[in-house]
Amino acid sequence: MTVRPGPSTRVRVRRLSGHSARDRRDDLATEEPLEIRLAAPDGSRRTVAITMRTPGHDFELAAGFLHGEGLAAGDGIAAIAYCTDADLPPEARYNTVTVHLNGPIPELPALDRHFVTSSACGVCGSAGLDALRHRCAPVPGGTLKLTPEVLYALPEALREAQGVFGKTGGLHAAGLFTADGTPLAVREDVGRHNAVDKLVGWAALNRRLPLAEHVLMVSGRASYEIMQKALAAGVPAVCAVSAPSSLAVDLARSFGMTLVGFLRGERCNVYAGEERILIME
Repeated sequence: MTVRPGPSTRVRVRRLSGHSARDRRDDLATEEPLEIRLAAPDGSRRTVAITMRTPGHDFELAAGFLHGEGLAAGDGIAAIAYCTDADLPPEARYNTVTVHLNGPIPELPALDRHFVTSSACGVCGSAGLDALRHRCAPVPGGTLKLTPEVLYALPEALREAQGVFGKTGGLHAAGLFTADGTPLAVREDVGRHNAVDKLVGWAALNRRLPLAEHVLMVSGRASYEIMQKALAAGVPAVCAVSAPSSLAVDLARSFGMTLVGFLRGERCNVYAGEERILIME
């Protein structure tokens, strides 16, 4: 019988305290590979990504990854299922998903490189800003406005929704919020970019894209990959507990996005798009 991996794994550890030791059980965040395959109506198939992730919301992860890389939008996906191909051993069934497309597998330059991602960073060799402009338009001005009170409440709201983090202490999280701070969805993963993909996949599969009036909150730093995925989903504002990278700031400024970093307590830095933050002078 094939066992489906869960988001946490129980292990036995030896805990040291001073000069004493005792054995106990500990819960760790599960990290396993996920292979994403595309299947077209003509029977053609292709592997496009292998990522290390925390099991859970795997279909959303696949849909979000494909959307962020411009390989398949929500309406281009017919179905997503765990793979039962003959070349796959039973123990790998829940670590491989097949995304069935409504049309042919796209002939894009992105498919000429084999995506290999890890839990620590995003897709290796992601497109630069110039290449990104060919497939992503700047975020429209819209009506999204955020008060400092809403911003300051986001980290705690995200933390309260992290169920697996409470058991393991080893997961990143990404949360999607409305302008008044209401949480719509929160996803966890050992990789911060995977958590964002799961959120975008949730929105894509529920026909909620673009996310023009929403704010994305992430538990770690704001990297270029996270900003790229937010841009592809139409998210105008991204907030992070830690620092942004220089390229993340460049992307935000180039595409009209709001980027907030070091959001802790009642303090933060606004690196781009300060016009969306309502400050009473």
